[in-house]
Amino acid sequence: MRVDGQLTFNSTIPMIDATVSGLGIAYVPENLVTDELRSGRLVLMLDEWCPLFPGCYLYYPTRRQNSPAFAVIANALRQADV
Repeated sequence: MRVDGQLTFNSTIPMIDATVSGLGIAYVPENLVTDELRSGRLVLMLDEWCPLFPGCYLYYPTRRQNSPAFAVIANALRQADV
């Protein structure tokens, strides 16, 4: 299908705003549009084609000799609701 016009974004928030405004469809993580889905401002499309995301994983070789910066990032990821 040929579509006229194109919007390009480098961030999800403007993409969501444009979609809510009726400018097109967006492929974004579902947890970012929970309120919009509940209110009916957005609807899921092609749900059967969207893979589930089980979460983030952090792999590192050993718990010894990790830098303080690595510890900060690891703790932030543990506490994040991703």
